[in-house]
Amino acid sequence: MAVQSKPAPIGPWGKATAGAAGAVLANALVYPLDLVKTKLQVQVKPSDTAKTDVRSDEAHYKSTWDAISKIASSEGISGLYAGMGGSLIGVASTNFAYFYWYSVVRTVYWKYAKGSRQPSTVVELSLGAVAGALAQLFTIPVAVITTRQQTQSKEERKGIIDTAREVIDGEDGIWGLWRGLKASLVLVINPSITYGAYERLKDVLFPGKKNLSPWEAFALGAMSKALATIATQPLIVAKVGLQSKPPAARQGKPFKSFVEVMQFIIENEGPRSLFKGIGPQILKGLLVQGILMMTKERVELMFVLFIRYLQAVRSRQLRRSGDLAAAAKLVAPMTVK
Repeated sequence: MAVQSKPAPIGPWGKATAGAAGAVLANALVYPLDLVKTKLQVQVKPSDTAKTDVRSDEAHYKSTWDAISKIASSEGISGLYAGMGGSLIGVASTNFAYFYWYSVVRTVYWKYAKGSRQPSTVVELSLGAVAGALAQLFTIPVAVITTRQQTQSKEERKGIIDTAREVIDGEDGIWGLWRGLKASLVLVINPSITYGAYERLKDVLFPGKKNLSPWEAFALGAMSKALATIATQPLIVAKVGLQSKPPAARQGKPFKSFVEVMQFIIENEGPRSLFKGIGPQILKGLLVQGILMMTKERVELMFVLFIRYLQAVRSRQLRRSGDLAAAAKLVAPMTVK
């Protein structure tokens, strides 16, 4: 059995903190790709917009680079970081919640599993799905606000609080902050595929290895995320459609389900558009997951070393206290005499 598959000595809070730290760093570095993939996923083809009287001056992006160039040209470099504050808050909370619950459910599994066999792929995916579902319940409002911010024009752009109020003032009320929850719960298969594949590849490619090198962790994270993204891209596009403002062709009428979003996309743009934005989605996923897992491995190791250092200091203090107590016992009889 691979040593790294056992629950980490730093516990769920340490695992969660390490995962959140890695996710924030990774997403901050590649945030423009996140913004661009969201814009690509919500836009409608010009040929279709022309039929529905959408503003002719509305920006349309042909590719990732085209989007980056046009955004930077019209809004400056800062336009590529619109909504980044809310996004990083969402990333931190989502990943903290995910890694915390993943560590908890995995610890529970090891506690009650019969025997010491390595969990099967199905078990790994199930553990990831449970953790993902629990994380989504608590963090989806931040994702809704972030998606709204990323799809707002420069003139419409608002802060986190004002964007949240805009969502709440909509027809769904406070529950608008949980728009796309069903799609998000279905999408827990994405992180479950990602981390299930990561654990499986880790055991296969590096059996028995306690700590991966940064580049080994990066490569495993990138490969596992690519597999998960390709498998779930239509659901990702549908979720973004649910959480953003409805396209002009809907005349302000929001989508009710991710199935309705996919039907709209197929009818207006064709089945291939269910994979729009997959270029920056995969590139962002490769970089984020690679950097995340590389950072997470390092932070976990730092936590373990720090805990061992504290244990060593405590042990020295106890020994010193014991020596002083022993010396006091020896001195006491002499003092009496």
